[in-house]
Amino acid sequence: MRRVSARLGVLAASLLALSGALLAMVLAAAAPVAAQTDGEADTSSAPPGFVDIIEVDGLLDPVLADFIERSLDEAEEDGAQTLVLQVDSEGSVISDERLVELTERIAASPVSVVAWVGPSGAKLRGGTAQLAAAFDIRGISGGSSIGDLGVTIVDPELIAAAYGDQVPRLRSRSLGYDDAGQTGIAMQAPTIGDFLIALPGFETEQVTGEDGQTRLQPITVSRFGALSLLDQLFHTMASPAVAYLLLIIGLGLLVFELFTAGIGVAGVVGAGFFLGGCYGLAVLPTRPWAIALLVGCALAFAIDIQTGVPRFWTAAGTVMLIIGTFWLYDGVSLPWLTAVVGIGGMLIAMINGMPAMVRTRFSTPTIGREWMVGEQGVAVDAIDPEGTVRVRDSVWRARTNRATPIAAGDSLEVIEVDGLLLEVAPLEGAARDYRERATAPDA
Repeated sequence: MRRVSARLGVLAASLLALSGALLAMVLAAAAPVAAQTDGEADTSSAPPGFVDIIEVDGLLDPVLADFIERSLDEAEEDGAQTLVLQVDSEGSVISDERLVELTERIAASPVSVVAWVGPSGAKLRGGTAQLAAAFDIRGISGGSSIGDLGVTIVDPELIAAAYGDQVPRLRSRSLGYDDAGQTGIAMQAPTIGDFLIALPGFETEQVTGEDGQTRLQPITVSRFGALSLLDQLFHTMASPAVAYLLLIIGLGLLVFELFTAGIGVAGVVGAGFFLGGCYGLAVLPTRPWAIALLVGCALAFAIDIQTGVPRFWTAAGTVMLIIGTFWLYDGVSLPWLTAVVGIGGMLIAMINGMPAMVRTRFSTPTIGREWMVGEQGVAVDAIDPEGTVRVRDSVWRARTNRATPIAAGDSLEVIEVDGLLLEVAPLEGAARDYRERATAPDA
């Protein structure tokens, strides 16, 4: 019993630790940008001749769209000469109407709106690349790319003016640093500092450093804005990987809560994670039937968890989990590592951890030690070589002694206890152990 209780503790600790780690990861991602937000309050005191810089990182969702529009409003009110977007986005998940509205808002703004695709390795693709057609200037860092426009959603004239004769090429592919610079769709700028210095109206002065080298120093002031902590939290939950993990962990914790006699901590945490995942999936383009499969897999696992032995419903749940995972999103991709972690973690918890916990939860306090040897029971189903048995009103996994098959309903005897697995033999017709023959007295 002590060993099973330890496994129960490990299972609960693992699920809660994984939940806490994911929550900590979300908050850690939000904390730095939230700290920057403190500087946004005192914007009216900035001197004339300044630029606003904001970061657009991740899919363009409703949170980011509102943030861009709000930043543009503030830039206009405060008299900023330019709004600079540092972009790394693989596409848009907002509605076509919202994308068109935001594009028109940027195109009509008296404040110049520009974008720098960086740092190295950043992307400007899909709907976000179409939004960038309304920007006055686009810059790109080494190792970054622009393209994969897809079907035109915004004004085709804006697309043509921004990308010229490269539009057909950019429909389904991206251009890197060299090609983007050579074709003129973006200005080459290895760093955001290089990009700012090249902007019209951005003032600099030459200074000589301690090493005797002459370099340009900005005179124009740069103001940095960022999402609030709450907005960053919602934006993070709307990323494909986080939304999927929130849903999977939430379902796992809810199933765990069904079979425990605790105070409901796992249930409350699981409900929170599940709701967070539902929010993310509501923002992202998903397949409803795939979501139904993921929810259904948890119910299927729960059925076999109750019996204590993985059988048909475990296999069905596994199939639903795999199909639901890989077909969950429609138009955005789920990182393969996230899929492996989600599927692997769910299977380990449901096949190994949960049945052990259930046997501890519903078994009698005295079951589980050597005194069980010699106890009699009944086969719940056929044991050949493994199956389930009922001993003292508790269901256990069992295997036959010396490969003697036992039919469902037959009486049996416990021969040996191996952890949570019972070795059993039929009361009649069992094969005789050679050790018994060797020690038997001569007739």
